Amino acid sequence: MITPKMQQLVAGGSVIRAMFEEGRLMAAKYGAENVYDFSLGNPNTPPPASVREAIIDILNEEPELMVHGYMSNVGYEDVRASLAQSINQKQGTDLTARNIVMTVGAAGALNVVMKTILEPGDEVLLQAPFFGEYLNYISNFDGKAVIIPPEFTTFSINFEKLEEAISPKTKAMILNTPNNPTGAIYSEADITRLCEMLKSKEQEYGHAIYLISDEPYREIVFGGEEVPYLPKYYDNVFVGYSYSKTLSLPGERIGYIVAPNTLEDIDGTIAALSVANRILGFVNAPSLMQRVVARLDGQTADMSVYHENKEVLYEALTSYGYEMVEPKGAFYMFPKTFLPDDKAFCAAAKEEHILIVPGSTFACPGYFRLAFCVSRETVKNALPGFKRLAEQYK
Repeated sequence: MITPKMQQLVAGGSVIRAMFEEGRLMAAKYGAENVYDFSLGNPNTPPPASVREAIIDILNEEPELMVHGYMSNVGYEDVRASLAQSINQKQGTDLTARNIVMTVGAAGALNVVMKTILEPGDEVLLQAPFFGEYLNYISNFDGKAVIIPPEFTTFSINFEKLEEAISPKTKAMILNTPNNPTGAIYSEADITRLCEMLKSKEQEYGHAIYLISDEPYREIVFGGEEVPYLPKYYDNVFVGYSYSKTLSLPGERIGYIVAPNTLEDIDGTIAALSVANRILGFVNAPSLMQRVVARLDGQTADMSVYHENKEVLYEALTSYGYEMVEPKGAFYMFPKTFLPDDKAFCAAAKEEHILIVPGSTFACPGYFRLAFCVSRETVKNALPGFKRLAEQYK
């Protein structure tokens, strides 16, 4: 019989994944062109052609053992050196190959980090709204999630509630900017204030408090917005990165951890990350895709599609009466629901063949998440249904 912990996870499931599967059934029943699925952050934009070209070139040019064989648990050294150099050029850092751990996407990166730093009962701070899987990642290592209530004006950091939430048991805080589900980007002023607060608490409690920066949307920004790079502001920081969104490769599960030299016990930490990667069952990141991303670092899929979809949806939905903070990055928006029960509103949207995710999934009821990484036709054809919902429930 499965464990009680797994029974709870099975019963809870993933609302987003369940809606994605329901969308597939609805598409089969009504026709894909008549179902408007905004539930999952699954990029509709294809990868750049250079991805395919790189794969072919690697398979033709490099020895098979170099492509398909084992390597160090932290990844190929030349790949890590290349990525470190690229980050240094962009961010003015001083990373080397040893500061990079190749991982199975950003999700793998976060789990490896938490395996490295968490002991049972350690607290991890989460600023709501947040990606719901964080709760499971923390639970994997018997940590305790401490949720900070939202700051609704801009969906930035709620500093008053944050200070109340920090305790001697606080081991880490996960920060996601640009944010899923709101599209908010935390300003440099807020990042500076946050880091000063955590440094003060580190001194008060006499132990490290880690910042874990989850950055799969770093390159998806609108209007020239800047995303602060946390290692410039804080010593005990890990960065988890993924190519799922920037290169439209979510199924390939390729990313990395940045572990800067400023981390407490850097040598022991890097050794622990390597062991965690192995014993969690990842062993190493996908070998072929390591080679691919090293060749394509700095390239992206066509991000203009997300900007155009955002502009169309934001203008239309706000004109219908939906209230929201305009997203500055990522490919999500987070409007208020017209019903107090956000799940009931999402059920009503389903009657219009529109699939959206209730805000309660992100610890923020009364809102819904809309993932606009979809085709322009999906956006255009869904607008009448969004308008009818507004007219019916506003």
